[in-house]
Amino acid sequence: MTLDATCPLGHELTHALWAISRRYCEEEGGPHGPDHTERVYHLTLALGRVLEARLDILAAAALLHDIGRRFESKSKGSICHARKGAELARTILADLGFSAPDIEAITHCIRAHRFRSFEPPRSLEAEILFDADKLDSIGAIGIGRAFLFAGQIGAKLHDAEIDHSRTRAYSCEDTAYREFQVKMSRVREQMLTAPGRQLAEQRHRFMEFFFDELNREIYGADMAISRLEPE
Repeated sequence: MTLDATCPLGHELTHALWAISRRYCEEEGGPHGPDHTERVYHLTLALGRVLEARLDILAAAALLHDIGRRFESKSKGSICHARKGAELARTILADLGFSAPDIEAITHCIRAHRFRSFEPPRSLEAEILFDADKLDSIGAIGIGRAFLFAGQIGAKLHDAEIDHSRTRAYSCEDTAYREFQVKMSRVREQMLTAPGRQLAEQRHRFMEFFFDELNREIYGADMAISRLEPE
């Protein structure tokens, strides 16, 4: 992972947390692999600097926020990865010498980062991690991750002609377009910080353009060809 000179936890502790996170996230792979964690880490710190949040809390929370993912995937969604991740993080952080108040602050961020969390963010740091994690699920990155997940579970490339509200997650119906209809299109409404809202609006516009073009190419191919000039 690329670290800058202002690494808030110091290089040694950051690398220790990154190694632990990577071990958990490599087992999950796909759209929630280590590359997702690294992007969320950097975006979280960027937002944290703008909003003058505690960067040490954010750094630890971002690195560990998805370590419970493989448990949720194996259970087909019955285990909440945010809650499981916070449980795992509590032991990890204690072993690394974090103070009790900081462990509480970090594990709250992890528990509260999920889209449909049972625990809403109650601190600035939790709001920032929530926004950064959701921002990585939309825009060009979000589209790529949605197709990656669809391929991982054996879903179709595209199917815009069905009612996505009646389809099932973790099935062949769970296409990238379903992800956009059911989840990604709503993310901009969930943002909790001002810079998060600005970034979400930009990324949302790109997604609308992309899926409009995808529908045109798949369902309007004959019309498009008829307008082409012969060489």
